[in-house]
Amino acid sequence: MEKTKTISLIGVPIDLGADRRGVDMGPSALRVASLAPRLEQLGLTVIDEGDLVVRRPNGYGEYGPKLKFLEEIGRVCDELHREVAAAVGRGRFPLVIGGDHSLAFGTIAGVMQHKRRLGVIWFDAHADLNCAGTSPSGNIHGMSLAIALGRGHPRLTSIDPGERELIRELGIKVFSMHDIDRLGMTRVMEEAIRIAADGTDGVHLSLDVDGLDPEEAPGVGTPVIGGMTYREGHLAMELLLEAGCVVSADVVEVNPTLDHRNKTAKVAVELVASLLGERIL
Repeated sequence: MEKTKTISLIGVPIDLGADRRGVDMGPSALRVASLAPRLEQLGLTVIDEGDLVVRRPNGYGEYGPKLKFLEEIGRVCDELHREVAAAVGRGRFPLVIGGDHSLAFGTIAGVMQHKRRLGVIWFDAHADLNCAGTSPSGNIHGMSLAIALGRGHPRLTSIDPGERELIRELGIKVFSMHDIDRLGMTRVMEEAIRIAADGTDGVHLSLDVDGLDPEEAPGVGTPVIGGMTYREGHLAMELLLEAGCVVSADVVEVNPTLDHRNKTAKVAVELVASLLGERIL
């Protein structure tokens, strides 16, 4: 994390990019899990900017089931873009809480108003590199990284076959659970940080909690067995803190309707605290 002491907390209660309802309550779940007080205990000032307004349209909209709710998702991300850019312009660290992962390209676009060469570390059980032509579902939360990279519909501008081709084409470095098992989280994170921070103005962390194993984070809409453990997640955040390169973050896909006693939100808060300065000793 850069040496800023003020966090702009921005809630985006959006579920339009996902199949399962309930993730729009993620910002509330994270607040109930004491996100702001936990960060204030670290000596940080937290300014809660509240939640953006998300409307639920009747029907998928002009582009139909291949790009569900594109118009409203685009409008929300435009507003998020402005909010995040304003926060960075004031010298604050934007921490965006969702909501589904479709919000991430709004966050990244906002940060890039001030940091043109932005590295991105994307923690996720899914590649999120689909577009209308490759997506099996038409859910935009599975397209968010592609959109952030300028691929996909011009309004927006497990791995599926079309995503594999795009990963190879763009030269994106992907670390799978096989790499974490074989190399260990420390080596994987050191390499990820080296790549993302090399020649950039900072690194954005996009943290989808479904990257954790469902035993650790059951409250997600698209769980994948065999994800990161609790300690691996914390170690990753601690190494990012030590690197001092993270300039913004979003935390997404907490779905309290699928959770057990807000367990997933509590885990997410603990990971954010590790990212922003909390240490064991």
